[in-house]
Amino acid sequence: MKELARIVETGPDLAVDGVVRWRRIDLKRVIEERFGVLYSERSISDLLSCLGFSHMSARPRHPKQDSQVIEAFKKTSPTRLQRI
Repeated sequence: MKELARIVETGPDLAVDGVVRWRRIDLKRVIEERFGVLYSERSISDLLSCLGFSHMSARPRHPKQDSQVIEAFKKTSPTRLQRI
């Protein structure tokens, strides 16, 4: 379990693992190759949960999003009122 946690924390190596981020199916393959144990994808989720990992996904971003426009908007947006 410690080795699996280390693999997940380290993340995949594109040259070795062929992926840029871990998915359950990728971890299933890695576990089968390295440890010789076959798990279902659902079981991979349970293992990750037991190790303290949770599902995370990146916030969506439009491909033509302009960072300068976003910063300009932040500067003109009213600040939140502080409650006493």
